[in-house]
Amino acid sequence: MSSSQPRIAIIGAGPAGLTLGLLLHRHAIPFTIFELRQKPTDQELAKPSGMLDLHEESGLAAIRECGLSEKFLEFTGECAEAQKVSDMHGNILHADEGELSKRPEISRHALTKLLSDSLPDEGIRWGHKLLNVASYSTETGNNIILDFGPHGKQVFDLVIGADGAWSRVRNLLTDVKPHYTGIQSITTTIRHITSKYPHLATLIGHGSFAALGLRHGVMAQRGPQDSARIYIFLTTADENFSISSGIAGQTAAGVKSRLLSDDTLLGRFGSIIKELVGVACDEESADNPGATVDIKPLYMLPIGDSWEHRTSATLIGDAAHLMCPWAGEGANLAMLDPLLLFRAIIKAYESAGRNAASFQRTLDPLLKGFEESMVARSKEKAKKTYSNGQMLFGEDGARAFADFFLSVWGRVDGSQATS
Repeated sequence: MSSSQPRIAIIGAGPAGLTLGLLLHRHAIPFTIFELRQKPTDQELAKPSGMLDLHEESGLAAIRECGLSEKFLEFTGECAEAQKVSDMHGNILHADEGELSKRPEISRHALTKLLSDSLPDEGIRWGHKLLNVASYSTETGNNIILDFGPHGKQVFDLVIGADGAWSRVRNLLTDVKPHYTGIQSITTTIRHITSKYPHLATLIGHGSFAALGLRHGVMAQRGPQDSARIYIFLTTADENFSISSGIAGQTAAGVKSRLLSDDTLLGRFGSIIKELVGVACDEESADNPGATVDIKPLYMLPIGDSWEHRTSATLIGDAAHLMCPWAGEGANLAMLDPLLLFRAIIKAYESAGRNAASFQRTLDPLLKGFEESMVARSKEKAKKTYSNGQMLFGEDGARAFADFFLSVWGRVDGSQATS
């Protein structure tokens, strides 16, 4: 690469970073992705993970632009669009088969494999922890210095922060940090649920399931290997709940009793929902012996947050507009952002040729416009997400959620829990 060639770095190999990298690769624009994690093995990517509902105008649009539509379909079909809502006792308040929505779902691991397998090995540098980001101006433009500690420092003309909630690149652009939402999340998995626990498989159905009450929630999504991903959401003002409660450091099976006996947690939930949680905790520990429970506080960035534009650095995905998962918008925005950013980059690249200074000058107004439209777009999605969270974890989240589906579907199919 000549010294005048624009040097582009993408920080983070999540959906946003991988999508942008693949789009640049398909148009022969040089780039490097830097990722903190070590390269995942195929065995690791085959494990069940959270399902992503990709939307036509965002996630699927990016998949099409990447030329992966046919391959993408091979990874779908493990989670239906069907939705069931119950109260805290397991009484079904709403059930549908997803007749009005045919949006395909793909697991997070499968999406990572789909995107990364299409990139050249040299395009991603795994195991690179970004320690610091700094900038300096020259006569020809603005340069960004990335400090990777033992891997050394490197200089780039454009750095895109796709490095998530606690983005190092974001620190270069703004002092605003994510804030705690008041909700803790515990993640567990039941593999082969249909054969091992057919009554629980029947309870949650073949799509998504939510049991809500007391401002808490037990939610499930079907996934690979006939699995069910079980999420336990606990509302608490204590950001350090995992430590103060003594849950941190224990196994999932080890925290089961506390979760199910404490009336401030799930102690007052019905027996069938408690059984679902108990089985999920036991199965998680059986699959991952000795592993500590996956509990974390949920964070979000201020709705509509923006930053002062800088010529040579920008943000996409969670680094730009972190929000909770209540509207299914996070992954979709994380794939739409790079699609629109790519269009600005390729326009500047084709106009400036291989001259870095000219590339920066041409890209600058395009980048500013991209950021303004991204902030406006994500603000509306964040408002929707926040509103959904208020509904789900309000005084009567189950009824509110069922009524929401009633307004959409025009009916509620109710039945009683079997326990």
